[in-house]
Amino acid sequence: MKQIQAQDFGYWLLTKGSAVYLQQGELPCGTAVDLALAGKPGMVIGEYRDAPLWLVEEFEDTRDYFSLRDQLVLPERTFNLLNRGVALNHFWKTHRFCGVCGNRTRTLTPHEWAVECRVCRHRTYPMIAPSIIVAVRKGDSILLANHARHVQEKLYTVLAGFVEVGETLEQTVEREVFEESGLKIKNIRYIGSQPWSFPNSLMLGFLADYDGGEIKVQKEELNDAGWFKYDSGLPALPPEGTIALKLIKMTQAICALEDKNKEETTA
Repeated sequence: MKQIQAQDFGYWLLTKGSAVYLQQGELPCGTAVDLALAGKPGMVIGEYRDAPLWLVEEFEDTRDYFSLRDQLVLPERTFNLLNRGVALNHFWKTHRFCGVCGNRTRTLTPHEWAVECRVCRHRTYPMIAPSIIVAVRKGDSILLANHARHVQEKLYTVLAGFVEVGETLEQTVEREVFEESGLKIKNIRYIGSQPWSFPNSLMLGFLADYDGGEIKVQKEELNDAGWFKYDSGLPALPPEGTIALKLIKMTQAICALEDKNKEETTA
């Protein structure tokens, strides 16, 4: 990072944990002096609306910050930029000292997001924690679960979990589904990904088909789980913009197409 100059101009991203500073729902725009940011550490991490997007190193202040989760309604590119800023500030905040010799680190240029030890020159790059998220289908039904953290809101979603050392992504999908629900799956296929900086995850989305077993809920992770018919009686689902809802909708579309094909075959 460098010291922000008074006349540096652009959009400004200030973070506090997994929250971001917004003015009337928008990233603030102007010069550093307009926003009382001159002299603080920061760097350009991208472009937003044809202007530089500045990330400011976290500091204590009294501005209003808003949860990153609540910004899912934003365009995907904008949401991903906010994720980048949150993840980078978390990385810099947790890597102020060298993991090899314990001395102070320094941040490098925007062309190489990393920290380097001032003494031994050991270099560390931002850590990304890959995690899978998978929608499982059984005929005309989809597996949905109420996670322990969503008990109060009674929200149901698909299964997810972190990739472990020495695993392929497909092995992680199989393991997580079996651990959390007791079910075996097949026909695993990759769909897409979503940055999820809470604080540094990358969600990797999959679809899969039921292969056997009865639901046995892992109580440490889930409050409830069950099969829900794709077009009726669905519980509260994840919000728009999440990869979880995207996977659910894709599964619904597959079920609807199968129903249509069956009707045409029997007509």
